[in-house]
Amino acid sequence: MVVDEVVEEAEAGTDRLFQALADLTRRDILRRCVRDDLSVSRLAEAYPMSFAAVQKHVAVLERAGLVVKERCGREQLVRTDPDALGRARRALDELEAAWRGRVERMSGLLAEAPEAGSAARQPTEGQSR
Repeated sequence: MVVDEVVEEAEAGTDRLFQALADLTRRDILRRCVRDDLSVSRLAEAYPMSFAAVQKHVAVLERAGLVVKERCGREQLVRTDPDALGRARRALDELEAAWRGRVERMSGLLAEAPEAGSAARQPTEGQSR
């Protein structure tokens, strides 16, 4: 069904987003690029790894839609996409809303439980305390 495919693709995009954010180096690259557009070579100077390794991290961020690379002369500048951060926030907001709803339902059950629970704990006739 078409709707299932759309939902599945959206979920796959969310998976790519959070997989990209799961790595400390990629989060640091993202933080640096939020402050200023940086070239891949400039980013590579900041890490104790090869240029190719940094380039791979940037590629993961790009596939997740968190950054875009733009050619500027001989360099490729890495720029963050603020809309991608909004998608991450919305995904977390959905989870938070579901969790809060669950907590509210549990609170309601607990509010009812003492009355039923205290009656259940009362000894019946013939039982000793």
